[in-house]
Amino acid sequence: MAAAAERGGSPSLSAGEEEPPLGLDSLVEEAAAAVPSAGFRLTAVRREPAVRLQHGVSGLEPLAWSEDHRVSVSTARSIAVLEQLSDIHSGGQEMVIHRTAVPAPSAACLLKVGPKKEVAECKEKFASSMDPTVSQTFMLDRVFNPEGKSLPPMRGFKYSSWSPLGCDANGRCLLAALTMDNRLTIHANLNRLQWVQLVDLTEIYGERLYEASYKLSKADTPRGELGDFSEFQRRHSMQTPVRMEWSGICTTQQVKHNNECRDVGSVLLAVLFENGNIAVWQFQLPFLGKESITSCNTIESGINSPSVLSWWEYEHNNRKMSGLIVGSAFGPVKILPVNLKAVKGYFTLRQPVVLWQEMDQLPVHSIKCIPLYHPYQKCSCSLVVAARGAYVFWCLLLISKAGLNVHNSHVTGLHSLPIVSMTADKQNGTVYTCSSDGKVRQLIPIFTDIALKFEHQLIKLSEVFGSVRTHGIAVSPCGAYLAVITTEGMTNGLHPVNKNYQVQFVTLKTFEEAAAQLLESSVQNLFRQVDLTDLVRWKILKDKHIPQFLQEALDKKIESCGSTYFWRFKLFLLRILYQSMQKAPSEVMWRPSHEDAKILISDSPGMGSTEDDQEEGTSKQASRQSLCDTGKGMDVDDTADDSLPQSSDVGGREPMEEKLLEIQAQIEAVEMHLTREHMKRVLGEVYLHTWITENTSIPTRGVCDFLMSDDGYDDRTARVLIGHILKKMNKQTFPEHCSLCKEILPFTDRKQAVCSNGHIWLRCFLTYQSCQSLVYRRCLLHDSIARHPTPEDPEWIKRLLQGPCTFCDSPVF
Repeated sequence: MAAAAERGGSPSLSAGEEEPPLGLDSLVEEAAAAVPSAGFRLTAVRREPAVRLQHGVSGLEPLAWSEDHRVSVSTARSIAVLEQLSDIHSGGQEMVIHRTAVPAPSAACLLKVGPKKEVAECKEKFASSMDPTVSQTFMLDRVFNPEGKSLPPMRGFKYSSWSPLGCDANGRCLLAALTMDNRLTIHANLNRLQWVQLVDLTEIYGERLYEASYKLSKADTPRGELGDFSEFQRRHSMQTPVRMEWSGICTTQQVKHNNECRDVGSVLLAVLFENGNIAVWQFQLPFLGKESITSCNTIESGINSPSVLSWWEYEHNNRKMSGLIVGSAFGPVKILPVNLKAVKGYFTLRQPVVLWQEMDQLPVHSIKCIPLYHPYQKCSCSLVVAARGAYVFWCLLLISKAGLNVHNSHVTGLHSLPIVSMTADKQNGTVYTCSSDGKVRQLIPIFTDIALKFEHQLIKLSEVFGSVRTHGIAVSPCGAYLAVITTEGMTNGLHPVNKNYQVQFVTLKTFEEAAAQLLESSVQNLFRQVDLTDLVRWKILKDKHIPQFLQEALDKKIESCGSTYFWRFKLFLLRILYQSMQKAPSEVMWRPSHEDAKILISDSPGMGSTEDDQEEGTSKQASRQSLCDTGKGMDVDDTADDSLPQSSDVGGREPMEEKLLEIQAQIEAVEMHLTREHMKRVLGEVYLHTWITENTSIPTRGVCDFLMSDDGYDDRTARVLIGHILKKMNKQTFPEHCSLCKEILPFTDRKQAVCSNGHIWLRCFLTYQSCQSLVYRRCLLHDSIARHPTPEDPEWIKRLLQGPCTFCDSPVF
């Protein structure tokens, strides 16, 4: 192994440089190095709304942002979950947030260290021991006494971690939560309104240890009895979680009953324990509960007082390597090999790699691993950054012909107080750190010939929010926003009487940067870029028009590429533009009106009506409307002048109505194009998976007729595909029938089916079948509906039903 590293006693300024001598020149050079260049200047803008938390935050790194745009906040009573939505039905300029919560368990978590009766006897023995080193240690240790008794109960959460996208039954992220009393659970949000606990890993791991007599392997020598206080401590420390982190999704092979192999997705969850051991859980996807657990292996790290954990994943020449980065409260950082035998395409390290070995008593608070591409070495590399006190330790790892090269150093001069939170944008490698005094640092890695250096700049949150104290930060998946947990800062040298915890948002990108990133995106999915689309939405709602450069660039993309992603992006822009043109309602929609609707006597049956009564009622209504308009900010003297030019006012409204009708026509045209493209995909699946004259429950003939019903639609691919399908069907139609009256349901509309007796059924937008049940699924933005899969459906129909919305890329619930 070739290693190039600086290992001085104190952190150095940058890689490959010696520490400068103390003096005026060195201070001037350090201040000059801290000033960012013009190309990296950042203007932070506040984004409303600020979300107030019901309880104070708890644990280290209380803020986390998932890949499906949900922010979790660990508090003293629950985990508050804030889901960011790019709402297409609202004209408000504020960020749209859907709020849920994961409540803390009401019962305390008792780690399983032996039989209940024996444990109770040992606890009573240790509490009444005459040796104060035993009794005091036992009584004050909250791991031994989580229920509290004379001490306040330990409620709240210590840490939370989001899985990658695509792990739960809906294809979204799972949430691993660690409570203050050391209970590790996994939760899923299956119906958007309620979080469900899928499994309690602490309980399962305790049962495994109990069955193995608290030995990691059969070759281990038996330890002492539970009545020995050191053994009592050991059994607790070997199952007390410190941190847990998810790996990326990997592929494993599963053997069927007919000896065929099929690829199955899996994910790993690494749990770091107090004694330095690491349990690596392997889950089969989608994760449904205890039955989805594939295996659990325990690794001995050999690190004393471990504090933090992170996955190291490195790809070199299409070969993936994986390991675990472990940091200690005493200072050392190293990578441990993880043996992934059943995982396709993964290789492991032969031996641990020490990134920092000095016992300098600077605790490692947070570790982030960022995959990057080295422009000078022309290869992929891995950047590991760790917060240690007020410094940032970085380590660059890359594989060359000489082996694994390790370059490491420290970045100093960032904060005057210890770093309380660190987050990283994995798309461009930018790192953000913050201290409790409301100062955030942005660190941008700049590659050199050998290693790299950091260019950093200061973001003063006091200039954005006023005087605040910060408790945690998290960056959005595409780097558009920075979420910050704040409380009131000092005012006139005095601390606030009460602390109000809030989650506030700051923009990190401009509208132009967000639009360019959406146009050049390799993800091709609007839902996975909600933070970027929210910036675009905010700009259009403020300016009430789509910028010309964005329209032209999008039209060029559609002409050159023709991908449905750009059509969906165009549909999103048109919908937001349509909402910006809508007139805001004068009253709140949910508030009832104070005037009861009255029915004229002339409208009641058996009574006649005269023209005078009708004219009188009309005149009263008109006078009431004029008085209402007068009360909305107009003076009484101005009503006569303003009431004269009514004809010109009506003429001014007509262009706006015409503009709305024009935008509506464009929206319908884009929706029809996306519908036709998805219909072609559905027909392609039907052609590939059906035999001659087979009824697939999909209205194949109706979809074919609907595609060919428009004379202006001339698609040679669709005509050829329909011709082949009609030959297979051999003049069979297989129409759908109404479940109420058994009449035929004609395919005349893509959204609904109406039988001859007037029964209306909504159509599934994924398979175009009629949803003839009271239970169905809806898109996240309520854009479309889809039916639930049934046991009778073949696999290819179930795959179609797993797809996202064809209009907005959102998942379906």
